Amino acid sequence: MQDYTIIQKDFYREKGQWLSTVGIWKKCINPNLHYIYIFRKAQKYQKKSIPGIFWRLILRHYQIKYGFQIYPETEIGEGLYLGHWGALVINPKTKIGKNCNIAQGVTIGQQNRGKNEGFPVIGDEVWIGPNAVIVGNVKIGNNVLIAPNAYVNFDVPGDSMVMGNPGKIYPTAEATNGYINNKV
Repeated sequence: MQDYTIIQKDFYREKGQWLSTVGIWKKCINPNLHYIYIFRKAQKYQKKSIPGIFWRLILRHYQIKYGFQIYPETEIGEGLYLGHWGALVINPKTKIGKNCNIAQGVTIGQQNRGKNEGFPVIGDEVWIGPNAVIVGNVKIGNNVLIAPNAYVNFDVPGDSMVMGNPGKIYPTAEATNGYINNKV
């Protein structure tokens, strides 16, 4: 297998096609992919370098335009897929694995007090549905589906689904089948 860039891997998730640089630029008409492209460029360069400053300024503009609040400091694995654009907030200290889908309206944030004070760590192949909230020092395992509108402030083992507010865990090995496609 050819050695693809992280941007190519992110874009592969959309249609399952490996794209050239020109092909990626053509896809940037889509706000989700456009934001991912700029986000990855901002991550590539050191914060205080000339290209780092440039890409962070561009990223800031598109954070406001598209409603994505994801900072370059956020550790997100390859194969990121943003299903829809708008109203997405991810704390910069959050860690997210590879092949993850994040829908609109999601908040992934810190908890400032209590037993779960801290930031989430999210595993590989996690599907996070619209308007879901994940807060605090919680660990989300691999192959987890977090249903729309779920509230998660507790650890979730791998191979499971979380539904409801407050969330309830349902173990299943098929949690993300049909939801996480075109894995890298």
